[in-house]
Amino acid sequence: MLKFRMHITPEKFYVEACDDGADDVLIIDRVSTEVTLSVKKDIPPSAVTRPIFGILGTIHLVAGNYLLVITKKKKIGEFFNHVIWKAIDFDVLSYKKTMLHLTDIQLQDNKTFLAMINHVLSVDGFYFSTTYDLTHTLQRLSNTSPEFQEMSLLERADQRFVWNGHLLRELSAQPEVHRFALPVLYGFITMHSCSINGKYFDWILISRRSCFRAGVRYYVRGIDSEGHAANFVETEQIVHYNGSRASFVQANSRINTTVLVSKTKSQVQTTATDQQSSKSCMDGFQRHFDSQIIIYGKQVIINLVNQKGSEKPLEQAFATMVSSLANGMIRYLTRNLLYIAFDFHKECKNMRWDRLSILLDQVAEMQDELSYFLVDSDGKVVTNQEGVFRSNCMDCLDRTNVIQSLLARRSLQAQLQRLGVLHVGQKLEEQDEFEKIYKNGRTGKRTQLGLIMDGWNSLIRYYKNNFSDGFRQDSIDLFLGNYSVDELESHSPLSVPRDLKFLALPIIMVVAFSMCIICLLMAGDTWTETLAYVLFWGVASIGTFFIILYNGKDFVDAPRLVQKEKID
Repeated sequence: MLKFRMHITPEKFYVEACDDGADDVLIIDRVSTEVTLSVKKDIPPSAVTRPIFGILGTIHLVAGNYLLVITKKKKIGEFFNHVIWKAIDFDVLSYKKTMLHLTDIQLQDNKTFLAMINHVLSVDGFYFSTTYDLTHTLQRLSNTSPEFQEMSLLERADQRFVWNGHLLRELSAQPEVHRFALPVLYGFITMHSCSINGKYFDWILISRRSCFRAGVRYYVRGIDSEGHAANFVETEQIVHYNGSRASFVQANSRINTTVLVSKTKSQVQTTATDQQSSKSCMDGFQRHFDSQIIIYGKQVIINLVNQKGSEKPLEQAFATMVSSLANGMIRYLTRNLLYIAFDFHKECKNMRWDRLSILLDQVAEMQDELSYFLVDSDGKVVTNQEGVFRSNCMDCLDRTNVIQSLLARRSLQAQLQRLGVLHVGQKLEEQDEFEKIYKNGRTGKRTQLGLIMDGWNSLIRYYKNNFSDGFRQDSIDLFLGNYSVDELESHSPLSVPRDLKFLALPIIMVVAFSMCIICLLMAGDTWTETLAYVLFWGVASIGTFFIILYNGKDFVDAPRLVQKEKID
């Protein structure tokens, strides 16, 4: 297990490998930015020393280069004798010793960029291991060559899931320093030691979020010309019992159509995009599924959007594109691509979650055909997973969670029976202790409390969508390298002034609404006086609300670093 110690002087950063017998020291020159490898005796005694748990990478901002390091970690568990860590705190260290070379505007821009980097680092979900490749599924790792096994974790990692890939670009160019460069996964990992019928097994869930075309709900959707789907997530469920390992992989992303989704203050409007020709749209769609079939095998697409209302055009567009592939000359693709539309909200309205069995029954035979990956205790591959279920909805949130949970449970039932953990005829739902693992997940047994939580989460999302999405999207684009800071740029994208009305009107609306409530609680001498005050402040608050609503797009916090055309 790699351990590190950082030594800081005004001229250089020294990162020392603290493993037994290790003598390597990574030296980063704070002036020339040169990266070299040396030995421990070259560390000056005067250096300030602090422990760190890994290098996240470097990034260039207005003030110059910054070094990002992991300063605190939490053990998630052990994965086949490999320790998995969650990075929970970071530090951003400037190469420069002073900011006197910056103008006031540059100082403000640099402060904003730093806030963006720290915002991404504050988001929960960064995981790493110093000895295990978290970016690949068990099945992919089983099909690798001895040469692949000898590569460093950075070299062999699936670049789709290395969220600090851009930050490590300088270190990745020097193979001799790769041991200091940790590929970091963004997503979710949980591990549980479980017991059924007195037999103990490990249940592990890994969700890997792609760093290609990543972003917030309304600004990043669909698919680009390179075939990258918005917010693609690969989820792997793993069972480890008596040396045998079973894995079931699923995928999801935001709706894969070339439909432009534009946000206003109150609604999502769907219009056909005129930014790409139909040919380039289809090229991107085909390119995406070309790569998906190469990586995963057959694709069973489950589209969960509504088949009426504002989501109807999205479902129709998606179905049309799949049909266009089927009617084309891409025969190998259509043999490996199956489309299923399931109107989740219509089928399950009035909390009829039992109706999800309609979809499960429809795909049961397909799931048995796709199977799952299983390797025995001797390392022999027993079965391979031949394809994946690909769940799609508007935002990869509630609907996909429900369906993925049910499909994963069905696969787990089959795996545990095959491994001998479950007896013939036993159902996973009957195992109360194990069911507690799923209690916070989305199963067919939904409650009124769950609906209340949905409502609360929706309110939180609404606020973020309207008032912080732009900053969040800019933060992601900066972190992932979609935008590069150029200190010589004459016009900073952060310096675009906003009209005072965008600040004044929301304040007026809040004040007017507050005064209306106060007038109701503190009645005047007569009811006519009270009514007059209530009507005045009520009309003021409602009037400003409708002005804001009418000019919704102008009040929404939009991204400033990467133009909208480059995202949709």
